[in-house]
Amino acid sequence: MVQKLRFEGLTLTVESVAKSVEFYEGVLGLTVVYRSDAAFALIKVDGGGSIGLLSIDEARKEGAEDMTPAQRRAIHVELSVDDLDAAYQELLERDMTFHAPPHDEPWERVMTGSDPDGYSVEIAQGRRGESGDIWTKE
Repeated sequence: MVQKLRFEGLTLTVESVAKSVEFYEGVLGLTVVYRSDAAFALIKVDGGGSIGLLSIDEARKEGAEDMTPAQRRAIHVELSVDDLDAAYQELLERDMTFHAPPHDEPWERVMTGSDPDGYSVEIAQGRRGESGDIWTKE
């Protein structure tokens, strides 16, 4: 029998670890818990899990190939907050780029922006999977 699995995090390949740290720590307010020069940083996410930021140069050493902008946009870093509208105003003041302001979807209230490498950053109101019409219908 397979033991119960937990999600612990993901790692993104990035052009500049420094620029990505500026965004995830400086704009989003997350905490860097480990940094290895320009090669790698590990960001702690409240609520559990982490986001690794691996330089594309290091990833190439492991056999990774460059991603197209469309491939990066297709990857969503999904976060949540208690007050989405307040977070939107605060992040606008911090110059975050948004593709969609706060709006309602059947599964949650959400907004979408991007990080310096073009990965989608989706921020939802409340815990994911616990709000929205589809979670309450029988």
